Amino acid sequence: MSTPFKRPHSLSSKDQQEVLAKSAEVRRFSPALRGQRGSAEVLASVARATGAAVILVGHVTKEGSIAGPKTLEHLVDAVVMLDGDRHGTLRTLRAAKNRFGSTDELGLLEMGEKGLAGIEDPGRAFIDDRDERAPGAVVAPLLEGSRPMLVEVQALVAGTAYGTPRRTGRGLDTARLSLLSAVLARRAGIALSDRDIYANLVGGIVLDEPALDLPLALALASSQSDRPISRTLVAVGEVGLLGELRPVSGLARRLREAARHGFTTAIVPAPRRGAASEPRHGFTTAIVPAPRRGAASEPMPEGMKVIAVRTLREAITEALGE
Repeated sequence: MSTPFKRPHSLSSKDQQEVLAKSAEVRRFSPALRGQRGSAEVLASVARATGAAVILVGHVTKEGSIAGPKTLEHLVDAVVMLDGDRHGTLRTLRAAKNRFGSTDELGLLEMGEKGLAGIEDPGRAFIDDRDERAPGAVVAPLLEGSRPMLVEVQALVAGTAYGTPRRTGRGLDTARLSLLSAVLARRAGIALSDRDIYANLVGGIVLDEPALDLPLALALASSQSDRPISRTLVAVGEVGLLGELRPVSGLARRLREAARHGFTTAIVPAPRRGAASEPRHGFTTAIVPAPRRGAASEPMPEGMKVIAVRTLREAITEALGE
């Protein structure tokens, strides 16, 4: 393990008294403290007295919460959770609490022969590198904190063998999947009420960003119509119940990451009009050129065709070429 210390010391022990005895800077200890909370309070005082970093390792329950009393989370400076698919090599590191920084950041690690190591290019870690086009696959430029990354969204629509159609999602919110299928049926004329729907994020990552709505809806439409979407196209945007598309934050940063990996076309929500203006009906697709250098807004990537649409139906028309 790489550390800034020349001679790091390590002690493996289950005895709290032994840990405290090995710390030369600790002067006093109250033996009345017992249990997990008492141990955490003592170790926190050790960290403050010595300036050392103390790491408490625990586990989570089936519900995803940290096992033990809730007061443990209030005693520490940061709560970091390491997660990943047990059948894969990718691991995600997220901060549920960070007293000295943001909790929106995401660390991507890969388990190799020498242990966990950081991924050099996380932008393509969650894309299936295949050459052929297949229906039901769309690449989405997403943001985890300040880090842009590309995630492939896959969907499969099939006939149901049961009385109630199934809605199964891996890595995404199943309730959102049901909502989008209803919007597709009501606002885009794509009936999915009698079909089984399966959706997946490549790589085993778990995301819950509204910007995932549009690529997921396009993947469902592509699978239902059995028409593939171009491998050089990305899509991002939030879908409302009325079938309208809503802008997302950090759009230029997302598209620059996509352009860096060779994507040439992007379908995005059109900019919002004034709140008092009436929504315009009909086809409102527009090609958004990249602004000149020195413009006030964040520059879009050069050479990328950015298609701004206002409704989900328009986005499907652009993506599938209908």
